[in-house]
Amino acid sequence: MEKRKNVITFVNNPMTLVGPEVKVGQKAPEFTVLDNDLAPKTLADYANKIKVISVVPSLDTGVCDAQTRWFNQDVTNLSDDVVVLTISMDLPFAQKRWCGAAGVDRVVTLSDHKDASFGTAYGFLIEELRLLTRGVVVIDKNNTVSYVEYVPEVTNTVNFDAVKDAVASLI
Repeated sequence: MEKRKNVITFVNNPMTLVGPEVKVGQKAPEFTVLDNDLAPKTLADYANKIKVISVVPSLDTGVCDAQTRWFNQDVTNLSDDVVVLTISMDLPFAQKRWCGAAGVDRVVTLSDHKDASFGTAYGFLIEELRLLTRGVVVIDKNNTVSYVEYVPEVTNTVNFDAVKDAVASLI
């Protein structure tokens, strides 16, 4: 498995990402994650939708919480053709609890804890922490990557304006 060193930092400490860097224009890699009821979900489950994958280390942190709330409020309402998937290593039970407590009801939370399938296929898995790094992938209805962002410092936020522009260009 490909490893990319010093691509991101976590609290200013260099980390290693496992998996290839996903690039704009490529076919979106397949993955299998778990939904809040422990059912497997794949890219095919969201066919014919614009898929916005918001990647966070853990919903129980301030930046991840804010990122997920922003997507729930500001991206899910852009079009019925858009689905926002928030993927983390949190257990499905924790994701479900967090969504209920936070009032987040339009973002689909998915867990990569079992196999790190998404993390390794998209190059978001932090080897040293077995967490996902922060970022966003926007995939069009034909499963082509149209926007990707790996946030250089995990504790920083994604470029919300760029994400919104990328989604708007596909609607």
